[in-house]
Amino acid sequence: MLKPRHSLTLFAVLLVMVGIESLSASAQQKPRVAAAQTTAASPLKPCKLQGIEEELLCGKLSVFENRQSQTGRKIDLNVVVMPALDSGQHDAPLFDLQGGPGIAATPQAKWYTTDLKEYRRHREVVLVDQRGTGASNPLYCGDDESSGYLREMYPVKYVQDCRRKLEQVADLTQYTTPIAMDDLDDVRRWLGYDKINLIGLSYGTRAALVYMRQHPEPVRSAVLIGVAPTNAKLPLYHSRNAQRAMNLLLDECANDVACNKAYPHVRQEWVAVLDQLGRQPARLKYTFPKTRKEVEVEIHRDRFAEVLRSQLYTPPGARRLPFIIHHAAQGNFIPFLRLAISDGSSSDALPAIADGMYLSVTCAEDVPLIDPQEAERINKGTFFGNYRVVQQRRACQYWPQARLPKGYDEPIVSNAPVLIFSGRMDPVTPAEWATEVAAHLPNSLHIVIRHHAHVPDGLTHIECLDKVTLEFLRRDSVKGLDTACLDQMLPPPFLIEERQAAKSQK
Repeated sequence: MLKPRHSLTLFAVLLVMVGIESLSASAQQKPRVAAAQTTAASPLKPCKLQGIEEELLCGKLSVFENRQSQTGRKIDLNVVVMPALDSGQHDAPLFDLQGGPGIAATPQAKWYTTDLKEYRRHREVVLVDQRGTGASNPLYCGDDESSGYLREMYPVKYVQDCRRKLEQVADLTQYTTPIAMDDLDDVRRWLGYDKINLIGLSYGTRAALVYMRQHPEPVRSAVLIGVAPTNAKLPLYHSRNAQRAMNLLLDECANDVACNKAYPHVRQEWVAVLDQLGRQPARLKYTFPKTRKEVEVEIHRDRFAEVLRSQLYTPPGARRLPFIIHHAAQGNFIPFLRLAISDGSSSDALPAIADGMYLSVTCAEDVPLIDPQEAERINKGTFFGNYRVVQQRRACQYWPQARLPKGYDEPIVSNAPVLIFSGRMDPVTPAEWATEVAAHLPNSLHIVIRHHAHVPDGLTHIECLDKVTLEFLRRDSVKGLDTACLDQMLPPPFLIEERQAAKSQK
């Protein structure tokens, strides 16, 4: 999950943040490491991060990779603290938990110095690269040597090579969520905080929930966006949930005057192009717009569907799909390829997700819970098929599996105030999951936003999400929250014209 420009909710990601001032004097605290105030003995030092003019506070906390044995290799956890903007009493800090799993937290600092600066008005924001991400012993697999573009998600050789590489620097069984959340509590104590607020998007919600179970006392409040509970069995339900989101999207296209006029048969075209690619892959030459390099590509049904499934995560991505589907049905896959493959111009940048960390988490916490026969039954006949389950089950055969605490997949129970957002259009973490989680959180409020998908990038009136979240964190309670403005959050228009698509690729 990537960080959208005006979307607070990706911080806890994706998405996915804190309040104006606390109403409760007991909730206010002056942390040992106060905003922009350090001493020679402080664990943090003033620092500058690339692309950020503001001076922040940085440090590294060393923890044992194997927390149980407390022996062997140590990991330096990379920590960035964003100082509060005021100079007076500070409220409990916000700890931002990122998604993926495998996305680092510290790159989100730029958003807290710009669009989301108000969240720091009266409190600090703490960014900790979870073990296996960012600068905390990152588990990046490196270059994929598989030939061709649009290759399968997890080629066997890629997974095997990744494991061999990373086992030189890591015990891959020590990167699960429960272990990482004990790390997080070490950071909290290291920084001297008694109470903290948590915010998470997608996998970040799982991390927050696990922290709340393992360390309930420090939790002042939590904000969860797109809940991925510990019993989600990802990616077992990816296809079913995406099927629902795609059907809602196509219904909206049919009810939209411009979209229905441009693509009156898009539902039939979607089925037809999947059927055609299932019988025979599309083969064509593609010229990258920037480099003018020409390559030969082969488009298989499963990869085509998976790329389009990922676009359902955001409203702008979803509203490009009728355009892409329509042209693909006419034999024109250029709009799809512009979306699906990179020209390699940013090859020096790290990938958004550390694949090694992703596999260490999912191969322990999700995939072992999937019954392959059940997966075949659930996903049979869906638009997206059983592709993701097959790919990840195979990858996990070549990845070491960690042990989890007994009862890990059981519901998390907490009395802390919890604000939960779900999207009606979410293709991966449906609102029903959040409803189940909220049933065990008696001081929670679950809000379903009509046009929100998984990441609310591109919705109008996104500031309403800020307003509601800030008010919740100020109050430390869900009671009496005014959420009416969330109904004003609307999606962008459907993509219609070719020139619009070309412009969006620049």
